[in-house]
Order: sequence, then C-alpha cells, then structure tokens
Amino acid sequence: MSRLVTILNGPNLNLLGMHQPHIYGHETLGDVEVDCRTLATELGLELRFLQSNHEGQIVDWIHEARETAGGIAINPAAFTHTSVAILDALNTFEGPVIEVHISNVHKRESFRHHSYVSLRADGVIAGFGTQGYGLALRRLARLIDEKA
Repeated sequence: MSRLVTILNGPNLNLLGMHQPHIYGHETLGDVEVDCRTLATELGLELRFLQSNHEGQIVDWIHEARETAGGIAINPAAFTHTSVAILDALNTFEGPVIEVHISNVHKRESFRHHSYVSLRADGVIAGFGTQGYGLALRRLARLIDEKA
C-alpha cells in the first residue's frame, strides 16, 4: 500500500492565522504544512498537502488520490456541512479517511453539527487546534501499516 498521505484543506483555510484567530489560533496553513511534513518524515510517510476554495478542485484531488494515496486527511471546512459531492468522491476512495476540524464544531452553531464527510470518515478529530493534523497523520500511518 502507498505510504503517500494526501491532506486536503477546504475553503478559507488559506486565511488560517489571519481570520478569526480566537477560534482557529494564530498558526498559518504554511505552519501546519511544515509541521505535517516533519511528522510525515518521522512516520515514514510521503505527503501531498493541498488547499482549495473550490469544491470541484477538492473532488478532483480525491479522484487523483484513488490512484496514488494510501490515506486521506481532510479538513473540508465549510464544505463539511454542504458537500454531497465531496462525500461521493470520498466514497470512491478505498483507503482510510480521517476528518479534521481545528475547532470543536459541536460547541459552535447548530448547522456545524452535521457533517456529510463523517458518513465516510474512519475517524473524526475536532477541537484539538492544528494539532489535529498530527493526530490524523499518526492514525493514518497506523492504518496504512495495518493494511500492509
């Protein structure tokens, strides 16, 4: 099984650290990527780290991951609550999927409590700040090892 993990980030995460730092913290998405790359190396994983504000682009990346990746970590951001298209794309992926949210979505507005992505995810990490990405990578490494 491939040791490539694709990390997908949804809309507005390009503004991480600048937008609502009282909810999402001060780390930028670039900071998160550096941390993920360091941890991926320690875990013997390759990493593809991507962000888009466009739903169709994320769907296309999931389709590409079908051919290359052993696992996906996805922070779908606002698409969590709206995107059947991302759910359908994830349902075509045979490897493990971990859903990541920086904030605890269950302590926020009620519309954030529903996730289409959770219907496919093998696990959900929410409320651990940007540390959730590292937790997702560790879990994906274990799941990939178990399948090998």
